[in-house]
Amino acid sequence: MLLSTTHSIPGYRVTRVLGVVTGMTVRTRGMLGRFIAGIEAMVGGRAESYIMELKKAREEAVRDLVAEAMRLGANAVVGVDFETSEVLEGFVVITATGTAVLVEPDQRVDRAQ
Repeated sequence: MLLSTTHSIPGYRVTRVLGVVTGMTVRTRGMLGRFIAGIEAMVGGRAESYIMELKKAREEAVRDLVAEAMRLGANAVVGVDFETSEVLEGFVVITATGTAVLVEPDQRVDRAQ
């Protein structure tokens, strides 16, 4: 599955638009994770525990996005965008949205370059 944040993929042409697809996840840190993050906050610098949690959440949202696109029969998703928000205290929502499409190699493009 090709994923692109742009609305086109160099060397390919969109042959069919299948629709908007979304992947979403809601995550929270457990008690130990919040404790570790609190210590990191006191020390200052990068909050590695939260960064790792956000990376996991983003990967989950992308997996859901790809699964939905595959259900529609897509072989690519263009215009992928991410949104992060917090609901309640400590619950992070990551949403990935894009347009599921069918693409094929553009024969007009010289692939030897």
